[in-house]
Amino acid sequence: MVASGVCRSDDHVTSGNFVTPLPVIAGHEAAGIVESIGEGVTAVKPGIELLLGEGNFLSTSTFSQYTVVDEISVVKIDAAAPLEKVCLIGCGFTTGYGSAIEVAKVTPGSTCAVFGLGGVGLSVVMGCKAAGAARIIGVDINKDKYAKAKQVGATECISPQDFKKPIHEVLKEMSGGGVDFSFEVVGQLDTMVAALASCQEAYGVSVIVGVPPDSQNLSVNPMLLLGGRTWTGAIFGGFKSKDSVPKLVTDFMAKKYSFDPLITHVLPFEKINEAFDLLRSGKR
Repeated sequence: MVASGVCRSDDHVTSGNFVTPLPVIAGHEAAGIVESIGEGVTAVKPGIELLLGEGNFLSTSTFSQYTVVDEISVVKIDAAAPLEKVCLIGCGFTTGYGSAIEVAKVTPGSTCAVFGLGGVGLSVVMGCKAAGAARIIGVDINKDKYAKAKQVGATECISPQDFKKPIHEVLKEMSGGGVDFSFEVVGQLDTMVAALASCQEAYGVSVIVGVPPDSQNLSVNPMLLLGGRTWTGAIFGGFKSKDSVPKLVTDFMAKKYSFDPLITHVLPFEKINEAFDLLRSGKR
C-alpha cells in the first residue's frame, strides 16, 4: 500500500455505525503496487500500480502496509499517476462525482443543492459543475467549508442554523419552487428528508449519498413522492469500478479535474489516529 484516504465509512466502523465482526482492518480508498500474485490471476502482475476499488471495505483493508485482495478488487491504472492523489478515486471522489454525473444525471442550466460539504460533498459539487449546472447551493453548518466549496464550483453556501424556517423551505424559496437536483452527503435521516423536500415536487431528483446510521429506519410522508419527485441512491456514484476507474484516472491525468482541493493533509501511516481526529473535527 502506498496511499490510503480516510473515509467517513471507516470512521463508522470504529464508532459502531457499521456493525462489523472484529477483529478487522478498515480502509478501502487506496492505491499501491502489486508485489506478488496468486495462481490464476491475470488482470495484474507484480510491479504494476493498482487502485483498490470501492466495495465492501473488508475486501480491501487498506490501513496496512500490505494487504491481500481478490483479483476483482484490483484495477490496473496509469503507472504515471500520483498514487497519493488518485487513491481518492477508490471511493470518495468517485462516489460524489458519479452521484451527480451518473446517478442524478444533472442537466445543463439546472439548480442543485448539496447537503454536506466534506470531501464527498465537494466531489458532488465538482460533478454538478462538470454537468453544466447553473446554480449549485452548498448546505453545511460548518462555514469553514464554504470557501473551498465555492472554489470547486458552488455558487453560494448557506447554513440551516441561519434561518428560522426549515432548510427545505429556504431552498424552495431560493429556487422558485424547488431545486432540480439535491444530494444528501451527510448521512443523517433528517437531512435525507430535507434534501428530498427541497426538490421541485413534480420532477426533482434527490440522491442519497451519505451512509445512514446503522439499524435506523426512515419514516417519510409518501406525499413527498406522489407529485413526481424521484428519490434514489447508489454505491460508488453508479460507476462500475473495473471499467470506470481507469478512465477516471486517465481524465485526472488529462487535468479534467484536480484533487488538490480535496486533500487537506498528507500524514505518515503512524499518524492515522491524528487523521481520524481531523476527520471528526471537520478540518479535512
